[in-house]
Amino acid sequence: MNTVVRIAAATAMALTFCVASPAHADAAKGQARDEAVLRQLVAEQTEAWNRHDAAAWSKDFALDADFINIVGMVFTGRAEIEARHAAIFASVFKDSRTEVTVRKIRFLEPGVAVVDTEHAVTGFTGLPPGVQPTEPGLLRTRMRYVAKRTGGKWQIISGQNTDVKPAPAQPKQAEGGPAAH
Repeated sequence: MNTVVRIAAATAMALTFCVASPAHADAAKGQARDEAVLRQLVAEQTEAWNRHDAAAWSKDFALDADFINIVGMVFTGRAEIEARHAAIFASVFKDSRTEVTVRKIRFLEPGVAVVDTEHAVTGFTGLPPGVQPTEPGLLRTRMRYVAKRTGGKWQIISGQNTDVKPAPAQPKQAEGGPAAH
């Protein structure tokens, strides 16, 4: 009797897996497709930065998106985000180049994702007050976007850019090495 129950349970599990697998496979395909679209969005934004094209850089922000810049200023709406980037592309970042690496894309639910990237910016002629190069001539930042798919299109609804601080100076060793205290 025990063997019959085990066989029945195993059969039920196998049937459940077979029925659930197509839906799971479709969801996985959809998520892979969404991830590819989000990676392309980041790639296009990177190209726009390197052309210093504020309209193209901002095009994937929702009309009512929020963006927190590197010094903590909040910009509301795509138009303001674009205007602020046009200003920096005309000044301190006019000759800059960036390389962007997507570090992680996490789907919170279907149609909502968090995209984490790292940026390496060179060629800047100055930095906003309080921002220091991470290394001489190099500014590293981490960008986090919350993106939402609406009407089949992914848009950034919120973003935050955070600078990576320079490594702290190494403490000087006292005479006689570390055991001298």
